[in-house]
Amino acid sequence: MALLFLVGAILSEVVGTMATRFSDGFSKLVPSVIAVAGVVGAYVLLSFALKRGMSIGVAYGMWAAAGVALVTLIGAFALGDRITLVQGGGIVLVIGGVLALELGAGH
Repeated sequence: MALLFLVGAILSEVVGTMATRFSDGFSKLVPSVIAVAGVVGAYVLLSFALKRGMSIGVAYGMWAAAGVALVTLIGAFALGDRITLVQGGGIVLVIGGVLALELGAGH
């Protein structure tokens, strides 16, 4: 169950981050409201995952890595942002680091 809350937190944070891009410096109401709701929702869902026993290091690592990877990929495929080879390698390294955290947690 903790993992489901974490997935929800990741998706909520990604929605909030993407809305921030369209908020035009928080001058557009609807994207600004979505951005704030996404970030607040992400922290609430993260707290639910932690309450159900997920360790903070693993939860935050997974949240951050998945968020960075998803936002980068959405930016590249939907918004025309460029991903360099070095950035792609960085995403792979971040995901590898999170996997090491998870595997080292020794459930």
